[in-house]
Amino acid sequence: MPVRRLTRAGRECGSIAIRLLSRTFGTGDRRELVRVTGRSDAVGEPPTIEAPSFGRTLRRLRDDRGVSREQLAYTAGVSASYVTHLEKGDRVNPAAAVVEALVRGLDRVRPLTLADRRQVFDLAGLGLPGDPTVPNLRAAITAEQRHALFLFQPHLAAYVDYLGNLLEANDAWDAALPGLRQDGNMFRWMFGNELARRYQVDWETEARKYVRWLRTTAGRLAEDPGILGLVDELSGHPDFRRLWAEDGVDFPSSARTLRLRDPQSGRVREFQMQTAGLNCTAFPHHIAVILGLEL
Repeated sequence: MPVRRLTRAGRECGSIAIRLLSRTFGTGDRRELVRVTGRSDAVGEPPTIEAPSFGRTLRRLRDDRGVSREQLAYTAGVSASYVTHLEKGDRVNPAAAVVEALVRGLDRVRPLTLADRRQVFDLAGLGLPGDPTVPNLRAAITAEQRHALFLFQPHLAAYVDYLGNLLEANDAWDAALPGLRQDGNMFRWMFGNELARRYQVDWETEARKYVRWLRTTAGRLAEDPGILGLVDELSGHPDFRRLWAEDGVDFPSSARTLRLRDPQSGRVREFQMQTAGLNCTAFPHHIAVILGLEL
């Protein structure tokens, strides 16, 4: 018999077997039929696609590590029935302390990847533990992302946080904006370093933009201690106080033109500055990349 005919015969036998099993199990136990046959199409319905949930993700991570509910519950300091309720979706939005304890229990068997860790906290409606301090943000930048700054040479490239703290930059950036790396913050450099006035051709215009950006951020994050501390520090500069008193607000544009005077030759160079968010698993929406393409 030809191979094609054998294949068709096999399919026919399989279909007959499934029909017989369907009669055996009846229409009321479709899950058991799927378990026996291993085929969701055996029940005559297309397979369903389920969105990620905290419970399903927790069970997947637990099963992947061969940990029972009782074992995970013991290490996390909760009851096994509570873990069951979480996995079934009967309990949603667990407390941060509970999620952290469950993650620690899973980590003891095999550490979670950073992506899995973030998804667990996202699905629980929580942020990842850890403050977005400058050292933590710098540590969150991957080796590939650091290498990307080198690849952008001879164009300017840097990573900054929402307060203008310089997290990392390439050599072209340091050469075009002298003193900024040492000051560590774009606002501090703008108002407290004479080099900013010397090498920014349109310092007054740029300084006004910086103040308006900061006012906008301060309005959105009025209780942020980092914002309050930065504004308090900058208020010691007369020009900052003068521009702040204008009450202007603005949002940073994704692209703008910046004119810089070359520290070596004195030649005025014009750059198109582009800003975009940097994908950071540990601290989403906290790091931006700034690129300066010479025109």
